[in-house]
Amino acid sequence: MFKALITATVLSLAPLVAVADEMTDVISDQLQAFQKRDVGTAWGYASPMIQGQFFDPRSFAHIVEQGYGPIWNNATARFGMSMAQDGRVLQTVIVTDQAGQTQVYEYDMIETDAGWKVNGVRPIEMPDVAV
Repeated sequence: MFKALITATVLSLAPLVAVADEMTDVISDQLQAFQKRDVGTAWGYASPMIQGQFFDPRSFAHIVEQGYGPIWNNATARFGMSMAQDGRVLQTVIVTDQAGQTQVYEYDMIETDAGWKVNGVRPIEMPDVAV
């Protein structure tokens, strides 16, 4: 009985894990595109709302480069907590740039007909860590 309950619980979580993997793949792929300065590919991971705000990949890249330097110059990224809210998912991402500076961002992710897209990014305070 207990084994069946554990199996049922694990199986019910499988779709959530798949969704989390899809979202983190999108964020990772967009960050890799920024590393390569492949603005067209990075643009493709942006939601229709973001694409509508910036009109073309060049203006999008300019905003990311000027306002989100650690993302533009990212070297590594680690994924923190995610939270579903109002039909979207907020994903915490800890980005370290090529100069070694670290910034935490909250990615607003939405699901579209074309899959998960980045609907916005905002810097957040890095939590204090007790040692």
